[in-house]
Amino acid sequence: MTAAPAPHRVPRLHGDLPGVGGALKAEPADFRVSEVPAYEPCGEGPHLYLRVRKTDVSAEALTAHLARTLGVGKRDVGTAGLKDRRAVTEQWVSVPSTAEARLDAANSAGVEVLEARRHTNKLKTGHLRGNVFDVRLRGVAPDAAKRAAPIAERLSAVGFPNAFGDQRFGKNNSTLALGLALLRGEKTDRDVPAKRRKFLVRLALSAAQSDLFNACLTDRLSDGSAGTVLPGDVMQVRGSGGLFVVPELPMKQDLAEEQTRVDADETAVTGPLFGPKMKRPAGDPARREAAVREAAALPENAFRRFAKLTPGARRPYLVRPADLAVTTVPEEDGGGLRVRFFLPSGSYATVLLRELIGDDTPQVSS
Repeated sequence: MTAAPAPHRVPRLHGDLPGVGGALKAEPADFRVSEVPAYEPCGEGPHLYLRVRKTDVSAEALTAHLARTLGVGKRDVGTAGLKDRRAVTEQWVSVPSTAEARLDAANSAGVEVLEARRHTNKLKTGHLRGNVFDVRLRGVAPDAAKRAAPIAERLSAVGFPNAFGDQRFGKNNSTLALGLALLRGEKTDRDVPAKRRKFLVRLALSAAQSDLFNACLTDRLSDGSAGTVLPGDVMQVRGSGGLFVVPELPMKQDLAEEQTRVDADETAVTGPLFGPKMKRPAGDPARREAAVREAAALPENAFRRFAKLTPGARRPYLVRPADLAVTTVPEEDGGGLRVRFFLPSGSYATVLLRELIGDDTPQVSS
């Protein structure tokens, strides 16, 4: 079997500025996440939406805990997105309304049900606007506040690489290795233990897509074009999410106008989440993306093996945080920096924080 390479490490976009240093996730309470739902439960229907707070509990463990204590199947538990383990997170989870009488049983040392309301449909992946983060960095440089100011200014004005975080790839990159092996035909889903097959196969294939995106992003960062419109690029309209392809032979004025829209954060240059239904670029962007896929020893039809799980999509190369604020924690409270911001669904806070901390970001738990 072809050995799985280490995940592609995406460089900092603002690496010319010194980071503030410090430790991330020294305590679970140092990393707080509040989910912003795409919609509120309407108050009636066969599904029960639970607003849950979990502390130092993984996404998979939360699903298993709720299924066991509420007497429902794991497949009946719906979530909009996976949340970090070493953190205090609040999110919506859906279960069948038949579990309503057993809600008290779900409360434990690491899980607390804060609210329960009925809705007409099960909660599914992607049913959220994004997440609000409230993060504390400990042990920062003495002049951390001074260092943080220009980085925060750039993050708000330009953004940061919309890379997938290392936690996506599993312990010792095992999740990524499985995903690549499945896509190459070196393994089948029958090689995955039946008890966790559906969860792990989906996660592994997503990890492979994520690493290929990171590789394409790294390529575009290498020549400074992650935020520069090239002929043939697939663009995304920020507001609607709609996609369109820049002509291979655009008028010079049209290319300049499209770049103005990118600079105003109205549109974004996108990279590939490979799959048969992915909107394809043209010209040089198409050649560059194909070269990344080929370097991973994946033929063009690799993602058709699991077409339902890897239909394909596009993802912006750069993303800008909203409401970014960096403040100093008083020494009498332990010192450090407090960083608060909003990110759209699918963007990683740890990647933004690496821009702030610097290249020596401590290893963090997922």
